[in-house]
Amino acid sequence: MSVTTAADELANMETREASPAHFLIKIESFSLLEKCGIDKYETREFSAGEYKWKLIIYPNGDDDKAKDCNDYISVHVAVANTSSLPANWEVNAVFSIFLFNQISANYLSSLGRTRRFLGMKSEWGISKFISKKIMLDPSNGYLVNDTCVFGAEVFVINSETITECLHLKNVDIPYKRDWKIPNFSQLGDVWESEEFSTEDHKWKMCLYAKGNGEATRRGVSVYLEHVGTKSVKACFTIRIENQISDKHSWKKTDIEISVLAVSQ
Repeated sequence: MSVTTAADELANMETREASPAHFLIKIESFSLLEKCGIDKYETREFSAGEYKWKLIIYPNGDDDKAKDCNDYISVHVAVANTSSLPANWEVNAVFSIFLFNQISANYLSSLGRTRRFLGMKSEWGISKFISKKIMLDPSNGYLVNDTCVFGAEVFVINSETITECLHLKNVDIPYKRDWKIPNFSQLGDVWESEEFSTEDHKWKMCLYAKGNGEATRRGVSVYLEHVGTKSVKACFTIRIENQISDKHSWKKTDIEISVLAVSQ
């Protein structure tokens, strides 16, 4: 027969020395909650992320339907004073619940849980936060001289999400465009083609007869420029036609183009 230890039951928890950022409650004569028939205790309000919250402690568990829930202490976090909030209010938050260990002087903490609080569900928590067996044993440090300390942290998630859309197109017949550049030897520093469109995007070619960047005065540089501000991933080939034979010079690339893609 296996024996479950306190370490086994608390395996999904973590400990830390820093106290909770938002709320602490010290409960003296904790055993009197059960003796007085107090199955639910709601704390005073505290502020976090521009909202009011409260901690709710169920000394005999929060669900009578669960067979073993009464063997645990349940702790919840709830939005307080919901009547003052606008209709269809909604708050997304990450919350953690704490219990102070008075022997080791650190806090037992639940891992942060992300939940959506709203009118139909303004309260979330942990039904089996800690078993009564572990809690009531003074040698574990959580209840000493019938006194314990619970805490809470609530971090509201303010949505500032940047949305990106990836739209793929299967191009069976690639777009092809030819340019004949007369009087090449008389070109200035750069030659630009007229704009052309393909797959709902506008492009143009830029040719530096004397090179550009690291290739200045060492060769000819050719650029494909995406006209616009969207990021585009494209596969393209730049080809220089050999007018005598079919041994053309070309270079193919597959890169993401934000403003300018370079092929030399």
